[in-house]
Amino acid sequence: MKPIAILTILSAATALAACQGPREVRELPTSRQMAPVGVEGSWVDPNGVVSTFSGGTFSTRTTDTNQELASGTYTNLSPSLVEINMYSVLRKTQSKVNCAMVTTSQLNCTTDSAAQFTLTRRV
Repeated sequence: MKPIAILTILSAATALAACQGPREVRELPTSRQMAPVGVEGSWVDPNGVVSTFSGGTFSTRTTDTNQELASGTYTNLSPSLVEINMYSVLRKTQSKVNCAMVTTSQLNCTTDSAAQFTLTRRV
């Protein structure tokens, strides 16, 4: 190969390399708040009583004094059905409650004595 051809190829390679700047790392924008998954989190009933679901445990407390009204465990039977085994501190009774998640922010619940109530996700 002739020296002129070699110099031309090296010059072109150098020119192309000069066009390449350091690569910028772009971070994906983070969402402001993750969408809730399942029943995890806080829910409120029409009377203002707050129920909290966290890692398989369940508790219900008053908003004014934070007094515990009930506690227990819950099991996800499916992505939209939850069974709660709870102990009422006031009545000193054990009961089961089945809840259906009709939207990501509404739980329709029925106690084992057929009483019904609705919980709304607390933001």
